[in-house]
Amino acid sequence: MGKKLPQLTPELRTFIEAQKIFFVGTAMTTGTVNVSPKGMDSLRILDDNRVLWLNATGSGNETATHVQESPRMTIMFCAFEGNPLILRLYGQATVYHSFDEKWAEYLELFPPTPGARQLFELHIQLVQTSCGFAVPLMDYQSDRDILTNWATKKGEEGINDYWKEKNTVSLDGHPTGIFGK
Repeated sequence: MGKKLPQLTPELRTFIEAQKIFFVGTAMTTGTVNVSPKGMDSLRILDDNRVLWLNATGSGNETATHVQESPRMTIMFCAFEGNPLILRLYGQATVYHSFDEKWAEYLELFPPTPGARQLFELHIQLVQTSCGFAVPLMDYQSDRDILTNWATKKGEEGINDYWKEKNTVSLDGHPTGIFGK
């Protein structure tokens, strides 16, 4: 059944690279807990104890807010096809915005993504596997291009306006840091 490991194994790295979706969980010490599904080509394994994921513009910006106060983050993967498996990566995250030093270096690891908003680096402290026996089998059809098309149509200025309107404050009223401190 389940195992606890200090880092990713080659088999788990292969599993992650095959996944089409992952889920990110964050929370501040009080307030709303956030769990977000992530897709597209937005995750990279940096080494056995670090992953990086690209966050595209969305209707909220909870993860960035949470990580500023409490860098705890969990990333979860589920096998929706093949052998059943749930994989959780627990650790401490760092958020990078376009004005941060690491932004350009890390952004190069991903294909061009209109509306790229933040990068999150997770320093993995615990890797946990569990059976996934109750996770349904599902067939992957394709990625949706709706978000990419929307961001492309808005353009850089339109995205900045959207961020000002929708992404500067969390659900609980905390600043997201999207435009700096």
